[in-house]
Amino acid sequence: MSTAELPPSKLGTKEHWDEVYERELVNFDEIGDEGEVWFGEDSVEKMVDWCIDNVPPSSNPSVLEIGCGNGTLLFGLLEAGYDASRLAGIDYSAGAVKLAQGIAATKDGEAITLSECDFLNDTPSHLASDADGGALEYWNLLLDKGTYDAIALGDKDADGKSPAAGYPARVARILRPGGLFLITSCNFTAEELKASFTTPELGLVYHSQVRHPTITFGGQSGSVVTTLAFRKPQTP
Repeated sequence: MSTAELPPSKLGTKEHWDEVYERELVNFDEIGDEGEVWFGEDSVEKMVDWCIDNVPPSSNPSVLEIGCGNGTLLFGLLEAGYDASRLAGIDYSAGAVKLAQGIAATKDGEAITLSECDFLNDTPSHLASDADGGALEYWNLLLDKGTYDAIALGDKDADGKSPAAGYPARVARILRPGGLFLITSCNFTAEELKASFTTPELGLVYHSQVRHPTITFGGQSGSVVTTLAFRKPQTP
């Protein structure tokens, strides 16, 4: 299924996510509930394990999560030994950022940079610094756990194009040469993700796949979610 074939849904609207995180903020303030873990704890663990194997903490990578929500994935990396000052998350919902910041304060994760940012329209270049103290515009590792899915459910433009159509190019632009992009999706198969993120103009190449449990229905087997990694080749 292409992004153009997905019908719009409230899950693709900022209003929906603002409402979700407004409720979750209230729950966090009242009872300490950190909110829903999108795709579940198992998906978070698999993504963290992949990061450890392919972009280990010892390499001191700069890491940006696109659509960080309550920050669960970033906190998983923090617990795995990644440098908090090199971890950053963005979300277009101010409530999500506020919730993640509140949770970070309970996990010694205040050094993680969490900022409100619309990834499709704003460049997240102000979130961290390079070794010389300058603004970091290019990242060693980009993470997405359901954000591309949500964007693909947004309203289409007058030409029937999904807002997600511009997402892969923005990913490719802010990845450092040699950098990796890890994405988990429930709306797209591995082949569909490859078709979107390995076009000649992007220059990204398929790297690897994280295996999830499979289910069989109607004689067909598959996973509920798909996690793939793509790499930006080193420049000659």
